[in-house]
Amino acid sequence: MERIRPVRQSAREEVGAHSQTLFLILVLGVLWSIFHILTLGQPGGFLSPQNLWNLSVQTAVVAILVGGMVLVIVARQIDLSVGSLLGFTGMAMALLQAVPPIGQGWPWPLALLLGLILGAGAGLLQGYLVAYLGAPSFIVTMAGLLVFRNAAYLIAEGRTIGPLQEGFLVLGGGLQGSIGPFWSWVVTLSALAFTLGMVWRGRWLRQRHGLAVRPLWMDGALSLFLVAAFGGFLWVMNSFPHPATGQGRGIPVPVLVAVGVLISLHWLSQRTRFGRYVYAIGGNPEAAMLAGIPVRQVQVLVFGLMGLLAGLAGAVQAARLAFVPTGMGTLLELYVIAAAVVGGTSLAGGSGSILGAALGALIMSSLQNGLVLMGVPTEWQNLVLGVVLVIAAVWNARFHRRRS
Repeated sequence: MERIRPVRQSAREEVGAHSQTLFLILVLGVLWSIFHILTLGQPGGFLSPQNLWNLSVQTAVVAILVGGMVLVIVARQIDLSVGSLLGFTGMAMALLQAVPPIGQGWPWPLALLLGLILGAGAGLLQGYLVAYLGAPSFIVTMAGLLVFRNAAYLIAEGRTIGPLQEGFLVLGGGLQGSIGPFWSWVVTLSALAFTLGMVWRGRWLRQRHGLAVRPLWMDGALSLFLVAAFGGFLWVMNSFPHPATGQGRGIPVPVLVAVGVLISLHWLSQRTRFGRYVYAIGGNPEAAMLAGIPVRQVQVLVFGLMGLLAGLAGAVQAARLAFVPTGMGTLLELYVIAAAVVGGTSLAGGSGSILGAALGALIMSSLQNGLVLMGVPTEWQNLVLGVVLVIAAVWNARFHRRRS
């Protein structure tokens, strides 16, 4: 029996297949370099361990939301209510756990659970209005933006609610919200070993079945890049000292939550029937319905998942602030949509990746963080956000047009 010979894939083909991801990594590197040069006059600058540690915590909320937004946009919908729903669920959780007479004094795990249920329920309701009653998602979620934002103000009676319980604050990455140097080593080395194992196991499986494989040097270079990236991440996390002990803080809990969410959503979108349905609906809803795909049910579940993630992000943001203001999450939906578009998600639907969206979230958070370090006023930050969103949308449209 003749041995199957694997097809060799050229380096140019491999680079072309991942050109968008490579471009995003290049943009991120250039952005970090520019901000570091512009902030050298400050202690440590943009690339100091303290700022990068804080940047990772700031990115977590956007990263949690952007994964769900990718699935919403891929399914040819939009959700403008995520920032307001985050604020509403965060306020509800704060009121449930805060000490009386400000709040109800419930245990924080119960408050967290009810907040997640509230977020998922709100998402399912919006999904039902879109899928079964035929209301445009733009209108439904814009109404949700107004309803949830003002509902948060009404239930709090215009007050900032807090302080929140100590156990809950761990979710926000505060003084007790990181896992320390030792467990950071364990988590990072385990993740690195798993990732490298996936790279080389994938190569072995493709060779075994005669499928196209990358040149050996490219897999070697990818492995070295992963070792450098994981090692750099670990060094940064363990280099920012805890004020009480002087030891490194380690990986923040919100970062672990965000990474767990993104990995789960990647698996959901690439390895499950539900994920294939979402992309099929985004590609051609009529053909998907004729093929027997339950289009309406999938659309409802996509909005329900988005609502659940808004509730989770609301918990992380509330824990990070410790005191929840009525305006928490204002304009956050724009950063999330911008992150998805910058990450390569097509606003026409049917195309988008969780990895690209994660890089988009990091780029948008880096942009905001760098502008804050430079002392740029909020008005100019929002102006820059609008410009970046337009540029990303135009570039995205041209990229997908060339590929098609």
